[in-house]
Amino acid sequence: MAEHHPDDDARARFEQLAAEVVEPVRRFLARRTTHDTAEDVLAETLLVCWRRLDQVPEPALPWVYGVARNCLANAERGDRRQHRLAARISVVDPPSEEAPEPDPPDERVTEALAAMRTEEAELLRLWAWEQLGPSEIAEVLGITANAVSIRLHRARGKFVEELRKIDAVAGHETSREGRDT
Repeated sequence: MAEHHPDDDARARFEQLAAEVVEPVRRFLARRTTHDTAEDVLAETLLVCWRRLDQVPEPALPWVYGVARNCLANAERGDRRQHRLAARISVVDPPSEEAPEPDPPDERVTEALAAMRTEEAELLRLWAWEQLGPSEIAEVLGITANAVSIRLHRARGKFVEELRKIDAVAGHETSREGRDT
């Protein structure tokens, strides 16, 4: 016969408690915050219930709602602290004039990159947006600098092709540079 352990009783009690309160507390939180925050706070609430299992009264739900309210208040305070800290940092150490916030990419660029293979698009982003050289891109992607150079050359060609297709569909004039007219 298996030996009975006191932790087994605690676990069984917690599982019963969790089964009883999870859905009501999830709905309680969903009416007060975003889905992601609600799920995080629910997990924190259950952790508090586990840690304080001996203090959970009967009926448990009102007490657990109180725990959930406190956990939600803590999460909201944490979010406000993060926003205040970010605001202070931007005042104390504002972004330099030399590195302005990047403009969102042109719609054509986004569309062209989306039409390419994921690996090719990422290669171009690392090169153009992050301004990495072939050896740095090689380190990021775990390939050789020579492979980066070859793939980058091909990716640029495919990117230009995709832009031409987009322009043709949109009725834009294509460049006649380098062509006999």
